[in-house]
Amino acid sequence: MENRNLMIWIVAIVCFFVLMFVTPSIPQDQDYHNFADQRKFLGIPNTLNVISNIPFFIIGVIGLVLCYYKNFFKLSLKGELCGWTFFYIGVAAVGFGSSYYHLKPNDATLVWDRLPMTIAFTSIIAIFIIERIDERKGTYSIIPLLLVGVVSILYWRFFDDLRPYAIVQFVPCIAIPVMAIMLPPMYTHSTYWLWAAGFYLLAKVEEAADDTIYNWTYHIVSGHTLKHLCAAMVPVFLTLMLAKRDVLHER
Repeated sequence: MENRNLMIWIVAIVCFFVLMFVTPSIPQDQDYHNFADQRKFLGIPNTLNVISNIPFFIIGVIGLVLCYYKNFFKLSLKGELCGWTFFYIGVAAVGFGSSYYHLKPNDATLVWDRLPMTIAFTSIIAIFIIERIDERKGTYSIIPLLLVGVVSILYWRFFDDLRPYAIVQFVPCIAIPVMAIMLPPMYTHSTYWLWAAGFYLLAKVEEAADDTIYNWTYHIVSGHTLKHLCAAMVPVFLTLMLAKRDVLHER
């Protein structure tokens, strides 16, 4: 078993370096910072893109409190509390980091938008490993996965190459729905994972259609603002799942 796990890690690392070798670097497109809705209200630049991050902070704080309030979420596996703690810290920090970025969009401020998101992404992967594969391996993977996320941000910032960050962001989008469908759940209400994945996919579509949605709504709201609101539904559904679920079977 240990040899197989070691082989999996070796294959994954080799695949990563091969991918980095055969694919061109992906620099940050500076037009990314040019959002459709740049209106200012009450002296706040890009107002709607700023204040639409408030739900992240609210649900992050609520989730963090409930993690430690009389075991409200009924977390029963080793490492679960640590994983969900990092997840909700990341979610709450998105509320600050993304708001800070949208006040003055540029590469330097974008770091503080992406960093908390990687904390949320990587902690979710660790949580899934704990729940669906092996709680010991999942628990031990929390810190390494968080470090991978941080390194991907630093690599982009210093080398202007988004490839590692893209892997960190999109691998969970594929891995989580696949694991949710194929691996047996330990808890009830596991379909909430798929709802969360669906809202995240919708958020990415809205982000790509920023200008189009802004024109369709006659300049009422932009795709990027809606992206924030849809992405905030991800921790909302995961919080509802934690609050409602029960143990389906003991590991």
